[in-house]
Amino acid sequence: MDIIVLSPEATEEQIQNILKRLEQFGFKTTLSKGAERTIIGVIGDTSKVTEDEEERFKVMPGVENIMRILKPFKIASKDFKKAATQIRIRDYVIGGKAIHVMAGPCSVEGRDMIIDIARRVKDAGATFLRGGAYKPRTSPYSFQGLGEEGLKYLKEASEITGLPVVTELMDPRDIELFVEYVDIIQIGARNMQNFRLLLEVGKVNKPVLLKRGLSATIKEWLMSAEYVLSQGNPNVILCERGIRTFETATRNTLDLSAVPVLKQMTHLPVVVDPSHGVGKWDLVPAMAKAAIAAGADGLLIEVHHNPPEALSDGEQSLRPDVFSDLMKELKAIASVVGRELM
Repeated sequence: MDIIVLSPEATEEQIQNILKRLEQFGFKTTLSKGAERTIIGVIGDTSKVTEDEEERFKVMPGVENIMRILKPFKIASKDFKKAATQIRIRDYVIGGKAIHVMAGPCSVEGRDMIIDIARRVKDAGATFLRGGAYKPRTSPYSFQGLGEEGLKYLKEASEITGLPVVTELMDPRDIELFVEYVDIIQIGARNMQNFRLLLEVGKVNKPVLLKRGLSATIKEWLMSAEYVLSQGNPNVILCERGIRTFETATRNTLDLSAVPVLKQMTHLPVVVDPSHGVGKWDLVPAMAKAAIAAGADGLLIEVHHNPPEALSDGEQSLRPDVFSDLMKELKAIASVVGRELM
């Protein structure tokens, strides 16, 4: 009994009685109100519920049907929710007809730099500003980001340009700062299975962009999303950013097949990060266009005004003029597949 479908005539009192009964069994619940149906998602080990106990739930006033989900990722599954999840962030909706581009440098290197790039990517058509304030680096001696100072610069750039901000969270102790300064909290590939971090961001009222782990299967990725969803945060965006394979011609192997696979398996929005996927700036445009054709709801693209001098990932960053040209091409691709680039 993973999903309880409520009758269209169910009253608020009846709904509350059902929720209280579930809580008595030790379950957590999530209430999803759609255009035609309202459902209750039951979170917990429902296999322990006997057939007799399930029958008692079926006859409760307000209950129309009870369903079991066999997939381990219950809330993320399309069995739980058929309609695509649409996440509103300011004036934008991710997961609808519009395709959004989140652009900016790998790392925030200074105030003037991030404001300048924010202006340039907005002029080119980007709708979100990305940039790292806290940087997870392979080497402890590499640039680690500006921390809270970087968050403040991102916030200022956002206020000047109107672009919502997406940036990566690494430590649960920094969540309050992110709630103050950030519009979308990114969980990076290295933290995809940092379950304590996932549980904490599941408790905040901020959309979460969850990147696929370095060698994670799609099932493992969706199970990580389930950690966030299980805490009551329904606003999860999945981000394909390439996986580690035996191939060395590119930084990672960008798994574009994951986009249509996820569209069949889950209702959550899917975006693609071609910059990390290939690691070479001259390959990014082709993969960005392919991602749109595959059905992605958005893109993350790294842009830097002087890539050779970038403090991180300059080799995969587009110059603003190249990014501007790419945006024009992406609009054409979006139109072909019945979408529109915001």
